[in-house]
Amino acid sequence: MSPSFDSIIENLNDGKLYSFPGGVHPDDRKSLSNNTSIQTPSLPEHLIIPMRQHIGSDGACCVEVGDRVYKGQILSQSATPFAVPVHAPTSGEIIAIAPHVVAHPSGLTEMCITLKPDGNDTWCDLEPLPNYLDENKNEIIKHICQAGISGMGGAGFPTHIKTSTSKPIEFLVLNGIECEPYITSDDRLMREHAWQISQGLDILAHLINPQAIIIAIEDNKPEALQALNIACQDKESYRVVSVETKYPAGGEKQLIQVLTGREVPRDGLPIDIGIVMFNVGTCYAVADAILQGKPLIERIVTVTGEAVQKPGNFRALIGTPVAHLLEQAEYNPKKQKVPKVVMGGPMMGFTLSDATIPIVKTTNCLLVPSKKELVDEGAERPCIRCSACADACPASLLPQQMFWHAKAKEYDKTEDYDLFDCIECGACAYVCPSEIPLVHYYRQAKADIRLQRDERNKAEKAKQRFEARNERLEREKREREEKHRKAKEARLAASKAKPSGAEEAASPVNETKDKVAAALARAKAKKAALQANSSTGDVSSKPISETNSQVADEDNKTQTAANDKKAQVAAAIARAKAKKEAQASSAKNPDAPLAETHNADSTSADAKKAKVAAAIARAKAKKAAQETKDNAPSHAPSNEAHQVESTQSTSDNAKDSSKESGNESRNESGVSPKEPNASEASGGATSAAEAKKARIAAAVAKAKAKKASAQGSTSASNAANSNSANSYAHTDDAMTSDTSNDTSVSTGNTTPDDKKARIAAAVAKAKAKKAAADKEKESK
Repeated sequence: MSPSFDSIIENLNDGKLYSFPGGVHPDDRKSLSNNTSIQTPSLPEHLIIPMRQHIGSDGACCVEVGDRVYKGQILSQSATPFAVPVHAPTSGEIIAIAPHVVAHPSGLTEMCITLKPDGNDTWCDLEPLPNYLDENKNEIIKHICQAGISGMGGAGFPTHIKTSTSKPIEFLVLNGIECEPYITSDDRLMREHAWQISQGLDILAHLINPQAIIIAIEDNKPEALQALNIACQDKESYRVVSVETKYPAGGEKQLIQVLTGREVPRDGLPIDIGIVMFNVGTCYAVADAILQGKPLIERIVTVTGEAVQKPGNFRALIGTPVAHLLEQAEYNPKKQKVPKVVMGGPMMGFTLSDATIPIVKTTNCLLVPSKKELVDEGAERPCIRCSACADACPASLLPQQMFWHAKAKEYDKTEDYDLFDCIECGACAYVCPSEIPLVHYYRQAKADIRLQRDERNKAEKAKQRFEARNERLEREKREREEKHRKAKEARLAASKAKPSGAEEAASPVNETKDKVAAALARAKAKKAALQANSSTGDVSSKPISETNSQVADEDNKTQTAANDKKAQVAAAIARAKAKKEAQASSAKNPDAPLAETHNADSTSADAKKAKVAAAIARAKAKKAAQETKDNAPSHAPSNEAHQVESTQSTSDNAKDSSKESGNESRNESGVSPKEPNASEASGGATSAAEAKKARIAAAVAKAKAKKASAQGSTSASNAANSNSANSYAHTDDAMTSDTSNDTSVSTGNTTPDDKKARIAAAVAKAKAKKAAADKEKESK
């Protein structure tokens, strides 16, 4: 159970503290650099400012190459919460915006802005908030964010995120432990700027409103402890606590456990247990930003090690190349086998790959060891399973097991041993007798696992997109099928509402009648067009004999074509009527399936006979037309008027004969024909009479065929078939009469204009016939 707030305060007042498991006591070697005051190095030739120096995303660059900037001017900006801007450390000119090697164990490159100082060190306009107690808290937090302040103790977490919490805070802890060997930057900062650190702590306390404030300092820094006691002596809520020197007591989780006895959850943050922690360098930067308006453009960096002649602490500008600081500390390369610079301490630091790597906001130390000062990296030997690493681990892990699985790349098993609970303090590697760089293996395993997680996340997102697409396609398919189903049901409902039975049986016959009517309409239209063209011709300009010859030839050709067409139409009508009678017979006798089968066979045979009879009728009609053509006179009489009238009379007689048969058919079928004139009933040409005989013969043949097909049926069927035969005959005559009537005009109703049109047509026909005769003679 976690200690309560009151018990923690009571223990602090009594000087009682808690402890954490494990830990080591390495030689701190801090005396190399903590005896001299903070120095200000000269301006470097170039400043290389990485655009991302914290946990989170980088901002967008807001300057271009060739721009002149002032000291403290914003160089990047972003609207994302975890992004903080970077600023120009001094005035000068932007000469490059390109990737550059940055402070990273793997020597990665990131986008950087290269600034060439002009030496003037001209500040931009600053906006301090001296009366911050009267300002809105959100405005103060925004000011801290715009100053580019992030955690300066190591992780680089954005400070404005910590200060904008809405959770109740019990303890605000100022971390002045600095437990890593060699590093003394925070020690010198607390000694020389305790008052400003206290001001920054006041601002943070105003924003967070904690119940208690604890300033923790290791007992190996008595000067810093004394300076902060003096700076905070008038503040009763501030408690300056001396902590036992033990590595890694400066770790966030370990220091919280030492001060309060509480443990931070594995996947949680200190704020989850009511605690917020800041580094002394962060407090100093907050005071600079709020009280003076200065952004974070510099920090204290320890340059130490036996390979430098003048180790100490430097107030380095952000972006200063490492080589420039080594030059200020008088680096002596003769004391090293190969050039080696460690960024950070000997426990958690990493070796730099390039001396041009710039100083960033989280850089606190540059260690330049001599030949024998640190363990050689190539001295790794096999593990002897001594378990010294497990005893030293402050997180109570099993470093030996994690090392084996990390080396074998069995990352799932390393996670089973809580690899990500490792704080990479290096205590295990420090006590290892085989000098195995255990932290390097853990870092590599963590990086590989993060990459695998990223790949899995991408694959999962792709899978979700794929499944969402398939679901959408299936949904659209179901919607289409439902739409088609509804449309089908609507069609079925509409078809059921339509009349059935006899009307459905009559539909094929009606369709056939419609086609015949359409064909007759086309024939009438063509005839009207021919008459219109013939009426405009010049009749008197040609000899009458030539005209009469052409009229006679054309008339014979027209009659032959008409006879062929009529025979085809008659055959089609006969087949349709036979089908209709068969359907009617079936409807009248539904209880006689055997008779229906017999009638079907008889109907099939009768249909074949009807086709044969129709073919014979067409042959007779063609023969009669040919005989008429051969008997036609070759020379017309000399009297022109008499020739025209004779031709007109012949044509009229043929038309009258056709009309009479058509009228008879109409009378029998219930249609009232027009009364023929006496002149139309008199006389007719031989060719017209023979054509009429051929048509009558065809009708009689069809009637006989139909009668023969009906002999095998019942008496009711015989009666129906007999009536149908008569109807077919009359219908055939009617069709013939209709066709004849379509090609002629009644004499009794003839007007002078109609007569002229007929004369013109006859002349045109005569011309056509003569031309055909001439062509035939030439061919012979």
